Amino acid sequence: MRNISDIIEQYLKNILQDSSEGLIEIQRNDLADKFSCVPSQINYVISTRFTLEKGYLVESKRGGGGYIRIQRVELPAQFALNGHFHQHIGDEINQTAAEGLIYQLEEAGFLNRREAALVKAAISREVLLIKLPYRDQIRARMLKAMLISVLGK
Repeated sequence: MRNISDIIEQYLKNILQDSSEGLIEIQRNDLADKFSCVPSQINYVISTRFTLEKGYLVESKRGGGGYIRIQRVELPAQFALNGHFHQHIGDEINQTAAEGLIYQLEEAGFLNRREAALVKAAISREVLLIKLPYRDQIRARMLKAMLISVLGK
């Protein structure tokens, strides 16, 4: 059974997908009322599942007329992905940022579920049993090589 965080995340993704502007503005309290939860639950979902690494830009305004604006950040066209990887990944990348990029690529349809799982497994800290910063440097090299190989089709 899905938990409330999964349900809220899916709801927000659905209304974001239906948005013609590619962004949504929500009221934290209204959303909390809709799902019969506390507003901090909404904060948790947004801060953990709608991050820049996962392809979302979040802006928040507190106060009486406050809102939360969520915008989907689109990946560049496939022909520009190689340059995007070199710029975004750089010479090193931590596991959280790498997994966020993989998630974004899977969500955008550039990677299928199996490819995403294979790449995640190969770059995990459990596999790369090397001390920092070398682990993040090797992860960056492996990630770029794998993504260029898989997406260069």
